[in-house]
Amino acid sequence: MKVDRFEFERALTKRGVARIAGVDEVGRGPLAGPVVAAAVVLPIGWIQHDMPEPLKGLNDSKKLSASTRDLYYSLLIDAPEIDFGIAIVDAAEIDRVNILRATWRAMDNAIAGLQSPPDHVLVDGKPNALLRMPQTAVIRGDSLSYSIAAASVLAKVTRDRLMVRYDSEFPRYGFAAHKGYGTPAHLAAISQHGPCALHRRSFAPLKQPEPDLFNS
Repeated sequence: MKVDRFEFERALTKRGVARIAGVDEVGRGPLAGPVVAAAVVLPIGWIQHDMPEPLKGLNDSKKLSASTRDLYYSLLIDAPEIDFGIAIVDAAEIDRVNILRATWRAMDNAIAGLQSPPDHVLVDGKPNALLRMPQTAVIRGDSLSYSIAAASVLAKVTRDRLMVRYDSEFPRYGFAAHKGYGTPAHLAAISQHGPCALHRRSFAPLKQPEPDLFNS
């Protein structure tokens, strides 16, 4: 069954909404590194007619190979018709405010990075409580909306490239391979070397147990 990945956008344009931003994040689950969000506004002409041929295969970044993601990333950021913003919230901020609020903040900051504010936001997953503008939460939105899929690719490629760069700064942990996720190799490196500045100290197994005040 063919998916119309402009279904949500077209429904909004029929109501007179002109600027629609797709928003997605990457990096909620890893033990290390930032959470990255992107916001993308595609041209209304594409929404009303069709996606350009080179971008028709755009989909959830997790369903694309690394080389295909890189190709779409280049096409998206080089297209003058596309407005996008990318935001990064680091591990220290994640520990300070918790991962859910950090994710909301990254999305909010990505939207703020657009050249002009959108009229409506399509958010992947659940609603963002920080947004002060009309929004529609779309479960599996990165597979159902071109706008969200574009944001998914920009966020994923940005975060992956950051983790590769961090690998050279903290070579003991293998960040280039696992991107901060809790793989056996990563857990073994943490056990051997302890956490580094990129690790999220509020995440198990890095979180320190609360002191037992009754048995101390």
